[in-house]
Amino acid sequence: MKINLIIIDKKGKDQLYAPLIEHYIKISKPFAKIEVIELFDKDISKAQDISSNMAKASYSKAFGKYLSGGYNIALNPSSKEVDSFEFAKLLKDRAEVNFYIGGAYGLEEGFLLQCNKDISLGKITLSHKLVKVVMMEQLFRGLSINNNHPYHK
Repeated sequence: MKINLIIIDKKGKDQLYAPLIEHYIKISKPFAKIEVIELFDKDISKAQDISSNMAKASYSKAFGKYLSGGYNIALNPSSKEVDSFEFAKLLKDRAEVNFYIGGAYGLEEGFLLQCNKDISLGKITLSHKLVKVVMMEQLFRGLSINNNHPYHK
């Protein structure tokens, strides 16, 4: 299984969270190959300075090339919240899953409609760097649930 965590965020190793992310990638290896893909360029930066609509459109454009493969799930705070068992079901029996985390302005409705599913991790706002860690933990938890590993208990 292949899982891509695709996020609008500046590239670079964060000294605080990077070791945790690497830890979850490593311990998930028996179940899935997880890749974190950070997207941020001058078009996104410019669009964010112009308007929220332009920013959202730039996120959709950046995510576009990843939509053609796998099961696509967008993180959207306005969507239905899922618990860890519902999250695990999203991963079950899939060869490839792509998770999309938008930028500061969220995601366009049109992009959400192109995804197979959109979910919420809750109503609180988290920094992008922290969301990556939370997602990595939930991915490992979901994989553990699906593979009867004792971690989730």
